[in-house]
Amino acid sequence: MNKYLVTGAAGFIGSSIARALVARGDSVRGVDNFSTGNRKNLQGLESIDFIEGDLSVPGVAEAACQGVTCVFHQAALPSVARSVEDPLRSNSNVDATLHLLVAARQANVKRVVYAGSSSCYGESLTLPKVETMLPAPISPYAVTKLTGEYYMQAFARVYGLETVTLRYFNVFGPHQDPSSEYSGVLARFTIQMLAGQVPVIYGDGEQSRDFTYIDNVVSGNLLAMAAPAANVSGHVFNVATASRITLNQAVIVLRNLCAYTGDVRYAETRRGDVKHSLADIAKAQLAFGYTPLVDFAEGLRRTVEWYRKGVLPPA
Repeated sequence: MNKYLVTGAAGFIGSSIARALVARGDSVRGVDNFSTGNRKNLQGLESIDFIEGDLSVPGVAEAACQGVTCVFHQAALPSVARSVEDPLRSNSNVDATLHLLVAARQANVKRVVYAGSSSCYGESLTLPKVETMLPAPISPYAVTKLTGEYYMQAFARVYGLETVTLRYFNVFGPHQDPSSEYSGVLARFTIQMLAGQVPVIYGDGEQSRDFTYIDNVVSGNLLAMAAPAANVSGHVFNVATASRITLNQAVIVLRNLCAYTGDVRYAETRRGDVKHSLADIAKAQLAFGYTPLVDFAEGLRRTVEWYRKGVLPPA
């Protein structure tokens, strides 16, 4: 039986993938250093083999990859805004990824599926974003994620390690921590509205995003891991919904779901943010049958219901 390693297993996306693997009866190991991961996200995952440690520290990646067949590499220090403030710390994403790839090769891991980012496309006005477009990162975070992609491709070509990069587009859903200023905007707005606090939109609110519910991302990872190597190894794929919504439109939907009647405040646009984001998902559909399972409206409804239970502290 395959054994799967999930890096960043205490994080929003990593824990969601781990839960899906456990639910179908797979053997799972997780690793996380809790720099941004939440221990509460490991509730219900007590059966997994868990290692607390930083992948960029010698020995951690080697221990994590021992006896593992495949890896879902989700660990990263997220946030464009954080990387603008502290680019040196964000570069740890590159160190962790390279350590993991070296360890995976030494341990004869079959495949690594890597969490890429739509931020690699930069601020090109061309929509939708297609994988053949020239990357143009405008933030240190985007640079680290793109560097990880290049390492994935190099290890596939030079060493024969099967690698797949999935470029995520603004993932949201249950288990996303809203308590940080660097959290995803929908998580932060939801918890603020439920608490009667005033949400802040950076910019005019007309920036648009291909908001992607977490179940779609989990499905994309599982499909990419199972796909024939000839279809996916060494390739980059968008994982999103192929639709977009502005922040102003998202706020209208959230107002209704949260029964929020207060104000919304606008502030200066943050450095490194792109104006519009929309994915072309035809390549993933063709290569491994990816299709969105949950649309924006239903995903946001499920998200609000989860936060309404008070699982995480208010922002």
